Amino acid sequence: MPEVRQLLAEAAARLGDRSEAAILLAHALGKSRTWLVAHADDPADASDVAAVAALVERRAAGEPVAYLTGHRGFWTLELEVTPATLIPRPETELLVELALAKLPREGSPSVADLGTGSGAIALAIARECPHARVLATDASAAALAVARRNAAANRIDNVAFVESDWFEALEAKRLDLVVSNPPYIAADDPHLAQADLRFEPASALASGPDGLDDIRRIVDGAQAHLIPGGWLLFEHGWDQGNAARDLLEAAGYDEVFTAQDLEQRDRVSGGRSRFI
Repeated sequence: MPEVRQLLAEAAARLGDRSEAAILLAHALGKSRTWLVAHADDPADASDVAAVAALVERRAAGEPVAYLTGHRGFWTLELEVTPATLIPRPETELLVELALAKLPREGSPSVADLGTGSGAIALAIARECPHARVLATDASAAALAVARRNAAANRIDNVAFVESDWFEALEAKRLDLVVSNPPYIAADDPHLAQADLRFEPASALASGPDGLDDIRRIVDGAQAHLIPGGWLLFEHGWDQGNAARDLLEAAGYDEVFTAQDLEQRDRVSGGRSRFI
């Protein structure tokens, strides 16, 4: 039987990425990556060899590592992900940082995360602000089921989940903060047929000919659900900062801004509902 080190070397050679190979090998064996190092000389049985080979071939065909392992780290959380949800990405943590900076420090501020998917943004905010009341919405019942399981697994109980097409289920609710990572890729963008995006839900990625259809709906609808002085923050594409600010300003928001991610690319825009 091959040793663990041989399995890792063969997987790394097939994928051209030792880190991904180690993640898949550890998942297949039900062990940690530290264990792989400490037990590199251990023999692997036939079922382990077959399990590793199957995962490696699926990854070589382009299937995302997060879907193969069923989880992805985000913020301080370990989250379940499935093909019903987008895979949480590090750049989205900027949206969480900005949301935390805008939340009132006293009382029980109310937050809505629109299109929550795996629950990443809502749960990160709720973890850091246990005094906040967070509402997580999604039009996908399957995505909401994943988000609920993530809340339970991370023992976060100050988030409520509701099936809703953007603001549909919010009724007359007024909020201190609305956040969203909506679809923002143009429908004909060739990247949708490449790499990991091929496997993620198209409805959570693409939004009209310029990628801004859902952002327009969010910008137009949020003020009816924000308290005076409440904030709207949303993620968008690196080349959409100017358009995002134009939409916010045209809708009458104050203190409109765009923040850049670690690669100095426009990533999150927002504005404040006017005081009346």
